Amino acid sequence: MTTNNSASGQDDGPLTGLRILDLTRLLPGPVCTLHLADLGATVIKIEDTGAGDYSRSMSLGAAPGEDSFFFRIVNRHKLGMRLDLKQAAGVAVFLRLAREADVIVESFRPGVVDRLGVGYAAVQAINPRIVYCAITGYGQDGPWRDRAGHDINYIATAGVLDQIGNACEAPAIPNLQIGDLLGGALTAAMGILAAVIGAKATGKGRYVDVAMTDASFAHAYTPLLSVLGRGQTLPRGTDDLTGGLPGYGLYRTQDGRYMAVGALEPKFWALFCAAIERSDLKPYGLARNADGARTRAELEALFASQPLSHWVALFENVDCGVTPVLDFAEAMQHPQLKARGMLPEVDGLRQFAPPFKMSGCDFKLRRPAPKVGADGTAILREAGYAPDEIEQLRKQGVI
Repeated sequence: MTTNNSASGQDDGPLTGLRILDLTRLLPGPVCTLHLADLGATVIKIEDTGAGDYSRSMSLGAAPGEDSFFFRIVNRHKLGMRLDLKQAAGVAVFLRLAREADVIVESFRPGVVDRLGVGYAAVQAINPRIVYCAITGYGQDGPWRDRAGHDINYIATAGVLDQIGNACEAPAIPNLQIGDLLGGALTAAMGILAAVIGAKATGKGRYVDVAMTDASFAHAYTPLLSVLGRGQTLPRGTDDLTGGLPGYGLYRTQDGRYMAVGALEPKFWALFCAAIERSDLKPYGLARNADGARTRAELEALFASQPLSHWVALFENVDCGVTPVLDFAEAMQHPQLKARGMLPEVDGLRQFAPPFKMSGCDFKLRRPAPKVGADGTAILREAGYAPDEIEQLRKQGVI
């Protein structure tokens, strides 16, 4: 792995020295490389010389001439350069950078990078240790490989969306992009890091093919267990963990809020029943059919008799897995998340801290999200380009 502390200005972290070329845009790929950059990797965000990453202007918070909040919170700690890969000179620049890179991440449709001349085969020929990760909706092969899609399509195809929502109602679209983030970000990061470890040990890189549909499908354990055990999935809102069990579900309060009851284990259900003074319900926490329906109906009536504040106070000191359903503004102020430092203000914005804590790697902003092409000259100088060569590339519109 190469070290680029002089150009990146990054503090030490477990991935310090890992050099990544990032061709992705929007959400999945940028969040993947965000996690790697937060851990110390040098990430060079390469945008085309036209629209670039159009998340710069597609979200709330983009004042005239400024990048959006969206772009800024998923691209911190990255260097930025512009490069026209449709010109031969641009391809030559990319391959020169790729010669010293450890990882390349792209999110084009299958075949695009090969047509441009910067695909895995072209890079592997000059850098056998490269880890080349492609993030797509449906993968590099199969009859749907070339189809367009977004998160809603990937989780729909994976059978996940069908399972989300209340019984006898339409599927509910989650406001957490399961395919994009579980699939395109976290699965890709895991695959990249595994391949990097292998490359470090053997000197041989790998091609990492990440399909967001695959990742969503491969984590749908509850539906699979239902098929294995029952021969089929149950209708949405009726499986064990989606409303089928009285001891695991959502209950509406008098003021229209909800309590989340997760008292699955017998000891927690017993504490729950004691707290609500309904010892007669102790045998039915895991009940289905008539007993389960009756128990759920009684709990629905009970929770509907008092406002949320009553139930929060009642269960404050009862350790049985019963909590209020918070809206996001409330979650932002929750003492547990505040104690964990999960929403620090960096670059003038409240942003998510990395979703992990690591000894010797305290989170702090080292570099805000890059302005368009901000680091191109420094990156090319470090790659060995002379000032007049850089100026010529600029005149040609390559950078």
